[in-house]
Amino acid sequence: MNLNSKKTETVWQSKQDELAAKAGLAIVLTDRPGLSEVAKSNNNSMCEILTKSDEFASQCEKFCGKVFEKAVAAEKSLKYQCYAGLQCIAVPFKGADEKQFVAITGRTFTKSNEYRTATERAISGDWSKFPSTKIFANVLMTSSFETLENLAEKISNLSEDDKQLLPKTVLADKPQTDKLIVNAGNENQVTEEAAIKKIPEPENLAIGSGSREESAKIAKKNQEEANEIAEWRSLFNSLLKLNYNDACLSILEFLKTRYHISSIAWLENIDNKLHKKLAIGKLETQEIQISMAMDDESLLKLIGRESSIELKERNKENNNADSGTIRFFPIFVGGEIRSGLVIGEKADDKMIEQSITKFCQTVASELEILRLREELSRRSWLDVALQKFNESLKMIDAEDFWSRLMQTTAELLQAERGSILVFEEKTKKLVVKAAIGNEADSIKQAKTDVGERVARKVWEGGEPLVVPSIMDLSLAPSDWKYKTESFISYPISISQRKIGVLNVADKVDGTPYQEFDLQLLQSIIPQIAMAIDHATLKNKAGEFQQLSVTDPLTGLLNRRYLEERLDEEIKRSNRHGFPMSFMMIDVDDFKSYNDQFLHPEGDKALQIVGQCLRETLRGADIASRYGGEEFSILLPQTTLDEAEIIAERIRNNIATTTFPNRQVTVSIGIACISLAINSVENLIASADRALFEAKHQGKNNVQIFEDQKHEMRLPS
Repeated sequence: MNLNSKKTETVWQSKQDELAAKAGLAIVLTDRPGLSEVAKSNNNSMCEILTKSDEFASQCEKFCGKVFEKAVAAEKSLKYQCYAGLQCIAVPFKGADEKQFVAITGRTFTKSNEYRTATERAISGDWSKFPSTKIFANVLMTSSFETLENLAEKISNLSEDDKQLLPKTVLADKPQTDKLIVNAGNENQVTEEAAIKKIPEPENLAIGSGSREESAKIAKKNQEEANEIAEWRSLFNSLLKLNYNDACLSILEFLKTRYHISSIAWLENIDNKLHKKLAIGKLETQEIQISMAMDDESLLKLIGRESSIELKERNKENNNADSGTIRFFPIFVGGEIRSGLVIGEKADDKMIEQSITKFCQTVASELEILRLREELSRRSWLDVALQKFNESLKMIDAEDFWSRLMQTTAELLQAERGSILVFEEKTKKLVVKAAIGNEADSIKQAKTDVGERVARKVWEGGEPLVVPSIMDLSLAPSDWKYKTESFISYPISISQRKIGVLNVADKVDGTPYQEFDLQLLQSIIPQIAMAIDHATLKNKAGEFQQLSVTDPLTGLLNRRYLEERLDEEIKRSNRHGFPMSFMMIDVDDFKSYNDQFLHPEGDKALQIVGQCLRETLRGADIASRYGGEEFSILLPQTTLDEAEIIAERIRNNIATTTFPNRQVTVSIGIACISLAINSVENLIASADRALFEAKHQGKNNVQIFEDQKHEMRLPS
C-alpha cells in the first residue's frame, strides 16, 4: 500500500468517525462477505465481543456476515435485527473506482425490553462468561429508528469527493482505535480508554486563525471541556463498583460539586410517574412528582434525547400560582424515560443545561446495567426466600398456626412487629389472630378499634398501603411504642373473597418499607391466603359435616373442595395472567393390590401415598383425593416446566418409599391453564388424557397433555 492510499484511508476513517459520532451509532464498512472489516467507527461493544467469540461468531455470521451479498444483490438498503436484538441497516454503494462496499449502520437497541433481554443475558445468562466491563463498554441505544434511517441515507448519498477517500484494499492489521484495554487484575475496573470511548469529546479543539484574544478564548474553552471530560471519566470509572442507589447518590454529589448546584434531585419512573428518590438541598424537603404519560410518543418527541424541560412548581396554597422554576433532564433507556434529574436553580443557565443533558445521555447505559444487575440479584434472592417460606408453611401445624404464620412472614419481611387480622362474619369486625413484637399482648387484648384506623380501610379497598410515618399521622396509640415510622398494611384475599389484613412494622435495619417490600408481599400473599383459608376450612369442618372438605382416609382435601378452588384459581389466572398447572395421579395396578392383600391393606397404601404428597408439595399447592386410587394437585402460579419437576419429585418419592406388602408406583398427567383450556372441566379432562398417556407409556412416569408439550421450554 502506497503513502497516498494510506492517507486517503486515514481521511476516510475520520469522515466515517464523524458520521458515527454525530448519529451516536455504529458504522462498520466491509467489502466482502463475512465478518471482515475495512473500517469501523463507534462499534457496539457487544458486537466487538460476540463477533470474536468462538461460541457466538457463527450467530453473527448469519446476520452481519451474510448481509454484504444480500444488500449487493438487492441493490438497496436492507433493514434487519440481529439475534442479539440490535437494529441495523446495511447500505450498499460503490467507491470512485467502482469497488463495491456495504456499510453496516446502527447496531443499536431501539426498544427498552430488547435491551433488558440482552443485559440479562450478559449478567446472568449465556453471555455472562464475558467481563461486564468489556461487553458494556459501548452499548448503543436510540429512542428513534428515524436516526438510523437518516444515517443510512447520508451514506447512500456520499459525494464523489467522499468516495475518492474510500480505501482501495482491506486495511491489513489495522489497529483497532476503539479497542478496550482491561486491567487484568480487576475485571470490574473500567480503564481510561473505555471511559474516553463512551464520553463525548470536546468540540472546537482546533484554535482558529482569528485574533490572539479569540484564540485565547477558544483555548480556554477547550481546556474547560477537557477538564470536564476528565472528571466524568473519574466518576464513570467508579459507578460500576457501586449498587444502583449509591451510584445515583454519587451522581448527585458529583453534579452538585462540579456545576455548583446546591439543589438537585433524582427521580425514578414508578408506575409511569416520576417520583423523587434522592435529593440534595432545598429539594430534599419538597415533594416532587411529575405526572405525565411516560409512554406517550408525542411527549418523547417533545423532550427528545437532546432536550430538557422547564417546569413550574405549583403553589399548594394557590393552585393557579407558580412558586418557582425547576428543570427536568430525562434519562432515556431504549426510548423509555427510566429516570431523570431535576435542578432547583440555575435552570436558565444554558451552559449547565447543555453539560447536564450530555451527562444524562452518557450515564444512561451504566445506570441501566446497575439497575438490572440489582433487579436480577433481588430476583435470585426472592426465589430462595420464597422456597424457604413455602417450606416453613408446611411445618406449621394447627396448634400454633397463627403465631407461626406471623413469625414466618415477619422473618421474611425483616419486621420486628406484625399482626394478622381476620374478618369475622358474625361480628363484622377484624379480629386479631396473631401479633408479635413490642406491645403484642396489648394488641391481642385490645377490645375495640383494632385495625379501624388503617387496616379496615385496606381491607375494604383491597389495595396495599405503605405508611411513611406512623407518628405524624397519629395512626396508633403513643403507648404502643413503635421504633420506626414506616409500616405496611396488606389485604389478604382469595379471588373476590376478602379474608383479612397483614401488618408489618419496625424493619430490623431501621429503613422505611419500599416498593421491593411490596413486591415481596405480593409474591407470598397468595400462599398466606391459601394457608389461612385451608386452616379456616378445617376449623369449620365440624360445622359442615355434610359438606366436609377433608377426605377421612388420607386427610387430604376432597374432590368437592378441589373443584370449587379450581374455579376460583382459573378466574384469578385469567384476570391477572398468572400461570397455573394441574395434575392427575393414579396408583398403578391398585386393583391387583386390593385383590392380593385385601382392602384394609389397600387403604394403608393410599394413606402412605397421601403422606408422600404432603411431604413433597409446597405450601401453596393443594392436594386432594379425587376418588378411589386417584389423586389430584392444584399448582397455583406454576408453569408446565415447574409442574413437571414437581411431578417427577412426587413420582420418585412414592417409588422409593417402603410400602407394607409390595412396591407402589404412580402415573401422573399434567395440564396447564391456557386460552384453549380455561374451565374446570377442560383442565381436568386434559390432565386426565395426559394420565391415560402415562399409563399407555408403561406406568410409573409423568406425561404432559399432548397439545401443550410445545409450550414447554420456549425461550423467553
